[in-house]
Order: sequence, then C-alpha cells, then structure tokens
Amino acid sequence: MTNRVHAAWLTQPGPWGPIQLAATDRGLAGLSILATPEAFADEMARHADLVVDATRARTTNAQRRVLDSARRQLDEYLGGRHRSFELVLDLRVRSAWDRLVLTGVLAIPHGSTAGYGELARRIGRVGAARAVGGAVRRNPIGIVIPCHRVIAGDGSLGGYGGDWSGTREVRLGIKRWLLELEGAEHEEFTRTDREPSAGALESSAHEPSIAR
Repeated sequence: MTNRVHAAWLTQPGPWGPIQLAATDRGLAGLSILATPEAFADEMARHADLVVDATRARTTNAQRRVLDSARRQLDEYLGGRHRSFELVLDLRVRSAWDRLVLTGVLAIPHGSTAGYGELARRIGRVGAARAVGGAVRRNPIGIVIPCHRVIAGDGSLGGYGGDWSGTREVRLGIKRWLLELEGAEHEEFTRTDREPSAGALESSAHEPSIAR
C-alpha cells in the first residue's frame, strides 16, 4: 500500500445481533452483519495499517462523521424507512477486479436481483460468473454494497457472506429477509436477465460512491 490506511470500528445493534462498522477518513470501509468484534477487527487489520476501537480510542472527526452517518442510515434502512445509502465507500486497498464487480453490484436497483452471470455481462466480463461470485463473497461492506441482490442463475438464493461470518443457513436467512424487506417477491428471484429501468438508473445517483 502506498498510502497508510487508518480505520476506526464500532458495534451497532442489529435485528440478527451486533453489526460491525468501520470507517477511514475517506469513507465507510467495512460492514459485517455476523462477525464477532474480534474477527471483524482482525479482518480490517488485513487491509489497514492501524485499526482502533472507536469506543475506546481517539478517532478523527472524519471517521466519526462516517460512522455516525452509516449508523443512522443503516437503522433507517433496516426499519424500512430508507431505500438507498448516501455514503462514500473506501475500497482503495481492494483489487481492481473486486472494485469492478462491487461497482456493478452497487448498480443493481433496490428491490431487484441479478444472477452472477448476468452481473458478469453487465460489467463487460461475459463468462466470468465464477470470478464474479468470488468478488461478491469478498464484499467488505455488506448491505450498503447490496450483494444480497446477487442470486444464482437458477433463481435460487445462491450464497451470502464469507465462511467466517456465521453458518450458511443463517446467512441465507438474512439474505432472504433483506430481499423481502426491499419488496423483491419470490418470483423475482428467478428473473436474472432484467435491465434496470430508467427510473432505477435515475435513483442510482443517490447510491453510495467509491472514494478515488
């Protein structure tokens, strides 16, 4: 890494248990809905030079603003009062491939789904469904980067989250809960070939942006 990355993290109550959030001065850098605080801090330490507990250590004003905004918007989203997130995301230490795939995930509209193969086509990498799936599984900012909207090509839910964050059964239960929260009815889980509507493309301007 050419630039030193400093991150602050904290725990936020959630409907399935504690949610972990991490921020740098540039934006939101991590969100896990199932990891323990220790596992989350260890994961963040793989991508940052310094990781501190925001409840115990001094944080910058920028980190605090990001965390406060993320907590508020997350509460509103999980309460059904918020359709999109207006946050800046810090993915600078992730690979160019992961950034490309996750940018494609961000473009999937609220309440819609796309298969791994369809997502590969949308980002200009036809035939790379397996590699797309790997990048989706490595998504460091769950919910805000809505990898729950990416499903299997046969219309099933596919997977959700990394192996270090809860059992497969629990993860898929949360994925279904999030899709139902957004109004994605069961029949939509099999519709992987839809393009975003004009209205959806307009609303994407209010989705998170990735810090450059």
